[in-house]
Amino acid sequence: MISTTAARIGRPSSSPLSLLLKPHTSRPILTPSASFSSSLPSRKLILYSKPGCCLCDGLKEKLHAAFLLSGPDSLHDVRDITTNPEWERAYQYEIPVLAKVRSDGSEIYGALLCAPI
Repeated sequence: MISTTAARIGRPSSSPLSLLLKPHTSRPILTPSASFSSSLPSRKLILYSKPGCCLCDGLKEKLHAAFLLSGPDSLHDVRDITTNPEWERAYQYEIPVLAKVRSDGSEIYGALLCAPI
């Protein structure tokens, strides 16, 4: 169902032009504790959110707790969909949306997050 909805509303593309339109931070927002080995593979996650979204705030808290307890994953970026019309059209009825950043910089969503890299 999610992938059908995503196809209908048109997810933001990973084209070079759309990547230029997306703000990025150079450092992770939430990171695991320093006691974890750097040899473990890490996943960078992006959360699409907006101000006043209690579901988004709850997910951010849960992700922060999970990162402190296990693994080298990090919340790479929290993107406010109200700052980008493309994101707002794509996610206005679906936030919070969690995306995984692949090694090539592209993003994957939903059920695909569980698939091996």
